[in-house]
Amino acid sequence: MIEDIIRNRRSIFPAQYNSIEIEKETIAKILEAANWAPSHKKTEPWRFKVMLGDKLVQLGQFLADKYKETTEDFSEFKYKKLQKNPTKASCVIAICMQRDPKESVPEWEEVAAVAMAVQNMWLTAAHYNIGAYWSSPGLIKNMDEFFSFKEGEKCLGFFYMGNHDETNFKSERKALESKVEWL
Repeated sequence: MIEDIIRNRRSIFPAQYNSIEIEKETIAKILEAANWAPSHKKTEPWRFKVMLGDKLVQLGQFLADKYKETTEDFSEFKYKKLQKNPTKASCVIAICMQRDPKESVPEWEEVAAVAMAVQNMWLTAAHYNIGAYWSSPGLIKNMDEFFSFKEGEKCLGFFYMGNHDETNFKSERKALESKVEWL
C-alpha cells in the first residue's frame, strides 16, 4: 500500500550503500515517476542530470576542489567526504529546475513542483528497496561550472541512490494532532 511506502521511506546515505549497481531500467522507472508530479500551469520545471561511473568520480573531485577553493575553514575530512561520497553511490542525479521563461507562476511553485517530483522518485526508490538521499550542499551554486545549463536552469541539489542492506529503520513523528487545527 502507498501508506506503507510513505511511512517506510527513509534517507539512506552513501556510507550505507553496498556495491551492487542499480539497473538503468530501474533508474528510468524512478525518473518516470518524477515526471508525473503536479505543476501549476503544467510548466513541468524538473530537470535531471544522471551521473554514473566515471562521472561520479568527476563530480566528487569537482565538489572537493570547489570546497577547497571557496572555504575559509578548510577541513581535510570534509574535502575527502565530498570527494568520495558520489563514488559510494550507484547513481547521483542532479536535481535541477528550469524556470518558466514567461514566469507564469511564482518561482516557489516551480521549486515545490521539483520537490514533488523528487518525492515521487524517493517513494519509487523505496518501493524498489533502493536507498536515496537528497543533498543540498552550498556548493550547488557553482554547478554551472560543471554542467551546461540552459537559460533559467539551476541545480537544487543531488539525489544519491544506492542499493543497501539496511533492514531496521525506525522513525518517529510528532502527533498529527499537534500540527492540525480543525476549523
